[in-house]
Amino acid sequence: MQLLLPPSIFILIILQLLTTVNATVPTAIDCRNGNGASKVAHTITVNKSGKPGPGIFNTVQAAIDSIPPNNDQWVKVVIFPGIYKEKVRIPLEKQCIFLEGEGRHVTTITCDGHGQTDESATFTSYPDNVVVKGITFENSYDKQEAARDLFQAEMAAGDVKRALAARIYGDKSSFYECGFVGFQDTLWDVSGRHYFKNCYIEGGVDFIWGNGQSIYQDCMINVTIGAFLPQGYKGYITAQGRESSDEPTGFLFRRGRVFGSGQTLLGRAYGPYSRVIFQNTILDGVVAPEGWFAWNYQGKEDQFTYAEVDCGGPGSNTTERVKWMKKLRPEDLNLFSTASFINQDRWLNRLPLR
Repeated sequence: MQLLLPPSIFILIILQLLTTVNATVPTAIDCRNGNGASKVAHTITVNKSGKPGPGIFNTVQAAIDSIPPNNDQWVKVVIFPGIYKEKVRIPLEKQCIFLEGEGRHVTTITCDGHGQTDESATFTSYPDNVVVKGITFENSYDKQEAARDLFQAEMAAGDVKRALAARIYGDKSSFYECGFVGFQDTLWDVSGRHYFKNCYIEGGVDFIWGNGQSIYQDCMINVTIGAFLPQGYKGYITAQGRESSDEPTGFLFRRGRVFGSGQTLLGRAYGPYSRVIFQNTILDGVVAPEGWFAWNYQGKEDQFTYAEVDCGGPGSNTTERVKWMKKLRPEDLNLFSTASFINQDRWLNRLPLR
């Protein structure tokens, strides 16, 4: 067939079509082993006290560095108990990595990075298809110092030193029985579909934030604002950054518990269409009566989706909540089932967890 359009225009149309498709259809590959199944194909080991050798490393980063780029087979990195003082980064070209510790109470990766948001994280994961189990990621920057930085910066309208525990970019990333410990901006849930199961997340201000499309199931959320800032200073659990009504992003907290010290709001708007839902969650008295905050988007509250569904505990009384909190119908919740919200292509069913 003869091409009637100039080549440059034709290329632009093709690029626009590809962009449109990529915006609506997940494109992350499926990982495999040599037989094409979603099982671990190779295993390497990290033991900070062991003797290095073939497939055995003293640091987590050295183990990741050993995995070839553009890998499409599941590689498990087994991490022995210990405190690993290092920054860990999984680069974009290294998919299909499964980090497995011995449990979040005995396997910890920690660093005291602080300053810029994009430089301070103890753990950074860029690629699609990453599984993590049984590891705590901690930013060990002094929490009292972090709270003092925050307090002084807000009083003087200055900059805050960020101290992230983790930042997650890739699609199809899942975390099981992991810990995320920090004070401000603890977990940067940047983008992509993510699943957090039986995790522990600790912080004081905006400590679960970003524009991911994520489910937090059976997670323990520990608010520490009262331990480090004066009485009357309120914290924020989430700062979700959905930018438009067309974006499928948002945070869903299903079951689990919110507890801690001081007073906190469940979320403040980091984007004009911010979306956060707590469902069947136990909310302790740490939750402030008003519940939610519009922040820099006052006047656009009707665009938010902030909701609490069938929650319990002393902090679940909604009589004094902001008037613009959404009341979701049962049919509205169908959109936020695991299958509809993040598991449309059943990627969670193909993880190498067994």
